Amino acid sequence: MNWIILIIAGLFEVAWAVGIKYTDGFSKLIPSIFTIICMVISMGLLAYAVRHIPVGTAYAVWTGIGAVGTAILGIILFNESKEFVRIFFIFLIVVGIVGLKIFSVDQ
Repeated sequence: MNWIILIIAGLFEVAWAVGIKYTDGFSKLIPSIFTIICMVISMGLLAYAVRHIPVGTAYAVWTGIGAVGTAILGIILFNESKEFVRIFFIFLIVVGIVGLKIFSVDQ
């Protein structure tokens, strides 16, 4: 259950990271409110997860999910680079996340 909470926290990190793009420097009210709510939820879930998962592992997985998800949505939504090398390094982040999950021991 703790890993599911951590994954959800990572998905909310993706939401707020992409949401920042839509806030236009926090000058647009609705996207700004959405982004701030996602930030609070993401941090709250991360805080809960680190009570049961080692903080280094939880933080690395959380930021990894955020980085990969944001990079993928950047490609889809904002026409960011789809170069093979970029996709390859995004894949390496995923491998690192999976490795941390496989070799992590919950406290």
